[in-house]
Amino acid sequence: MHERELLEKLQKIERLYAGTATPGEKAAAADAIARIRARLHKTERAERPIEYKFTLADGWSKKLFVALLRRYELKPYRYARQRRNTVMVRVPKTFVDETLWPEFLELSDVLQKYLEDVTRRVIAQAIHADDGDEEIVAGEYLEK
Repeated sequence: MHERELLEKLQKIERLYAGTATPGEKAAAADAIARIRARLHKTERAERPIEYKFTLADGWSKKLFVALLRRYELKPYRYARQRRNTVMVRVPKTFVDETLWPEFLELSDVLQKYLEDVTRRVIAQAIHADDGDEEIVAGEYLEK
């Protein structure tokens, strides 16, 4: 997958969560973001935001999640002494359950596959082409 294809997939996911099926360049993408923001603001009027704590597995996931929060004008933060992979945000539960978390999971899956593909390709070209798993040998590891 090339970067252009990755961007198209990510934009398609965005349009899906915005409730629009029309593919189209920047106008459609901006419309999708506006629809989701409007849904969030409507939900905030009907439901009080609550504080969520998200613990993300890796730096890529955290960057993606923080970018998604900021896209929807949500303010990510963390408290002093919380781990770097922790992200706090105040948001209505309905928005998290119906939009934010499902969209993040889909975007993350697409991005992880892309990053794995690029990593595999770069290692094969620059280091060694055999990307198979290590050999499993009989016996036990004995610590010294």
